[in-house]
Amino acid sequence: MRRFSSWMRTLGLIAAAFAGGAATSHLAGASTQAQSPYAPLEQLARVLVLVENQYVEPAQRNKIIDGAIKGMVAELDPHSAYMNAAEFAQFQEETGGTFGGVGIEVDAKDDDITVIAPIEGSPAARAGVRSGDQIIAIDGRPVRGERLDKLVKVMRGPPGSRVKLTIRRQGVAEPLTFDLAREQIHVTSVAAKRLDRDVAYVRLKQFQDGTHEELLRAAARLRAASRAPLAGVILDLRNNPGGLVHEAEAVADEFLSSGTIYSTRQRSHVVDEAKAHDGGAFASLPVVALVNEYSASAAELVAGALQDSGRATVVGATTFGKGSVQTIYELPGGAGVRLTTMRYYTPKGRSIQAQGIRPDVVIESAQQQFPATLLREQDLEGHLPAEGSSLAGSPRAVLVEKRAEAAAAARGPEGDVPADPTRGSDFTLAVGYQQLLRAIPAAR
Repeated sequence: MRRFSSWMRTLGLIAAAFAGGAATSHLAGASTQAQSPYAPLEQLARVLVLVENQYVEPAQRNKIIDGAIKGMVAELDPHSAYMNAAEFAQFQEETGGTFGGVGIEVDAKDDDITVIAPIEGSPAARAGVRSGDQIIAIDGRPVRGERLDKLVKVMRGPPGSRVKLTIRRQGVAEPLTFDLAREQIHVTSVAAKRLDRDVAYVRLKQFQDGTHEELLRAAARLRAASRAPLAGVILDLRNNPGGLVHEAEAVADEFLSSGTIYSTRQRSHVVDEAKAHDGGAFASLPVVALVNEYSASAAELVAGALQDSGRATVVGATTFGKGSVQTIYELPGGAGVRLTTMRYYTPKGRSIQAQGIRPDVVIESAQQQFPATLLREQDLEGHLPAEGSSLAGSPRAVLVEKRAEAAAAARGPEGDVPADPTRGSDFTLAVGYQQLLRAIPAAR
């Protein structure tokens, strides 16, 4: 059983009858149908019989029951879900960071599917797929207008199987075709680079199995890159959708030396409180954390912990606002349930749910502060309501971005990050870098 924050118990009916024993003066009245706890299940059974007997085509009972369970869990909130065996297997692959595929990170914009970057050493990288390429067809079928998650599923598959990508490349007149054999792909969740002034840039893409270990290896590489000690850390949590809570806790612990990381509550009762330990890899260095509207769940947990403890200046936009924890339950037959079981709170008791983390230094876009297509937790139908306030006082500064930030700036490979971020096109990173440099002389 694992706990998630960026996404059931088995239902059973037990009837017991007792005979004899001590008599009482109270008579037990028979419940009406409306009062009976079994009435909803009786209704479900009636509908099942109607569908099986009266539907225009023969219906498969397993498919109907799966659909009923999906609907039951989906009614709870946007993050609880029932997964059949195939869906659960794919879910486990994604959280493990390994899957069968061709190894490209893609994004959708204006109905175009654009390659953000091929994964180093993957079939796509070896074949020559480049960042900026636009995928126009998969196995001969046009992709325009299709959902991104559906297309990702199509590109994935068993290692050894093949998939054909048709790509449009800027400057090339005719479309390019790549016939690729899928392989087992491992997606790294940590990217790191040593910047000018001995600043460590660390980007966390998501929290999956092994993220904490990846972070420790990255820290060792950063320190080995120069004889000079590291002066500070930029922790980039932009576009991080969350993931495994225990990995996020371990990552936050590397930036803290004591105190609370977060607490969880269920039905108004404190369930757990995670504490930091001394000796973290980055615990003695000044930190700036970068966040945006797509920083969610476990990423918000880390940002909130560093902000409340005074360990980091948070720079960017108010985060997504997913402050709930999902527990994963495995069911017979390979199925599984992702069920919201708790809310989590920052060290100062702030609730993130439907509110998010507000940065210390807010970055606003001069063109469009809140795009019409932007969705936050509070916009999702059926979301858990906010509790109290998550705000950490007024921001120290509000800066307006005067140029359009590159869409992939916060997601590209670490090689795209300039050694001096003030000379690059990533406005938020440049501001974070400047904030960190101001803190370094005082820290040394």
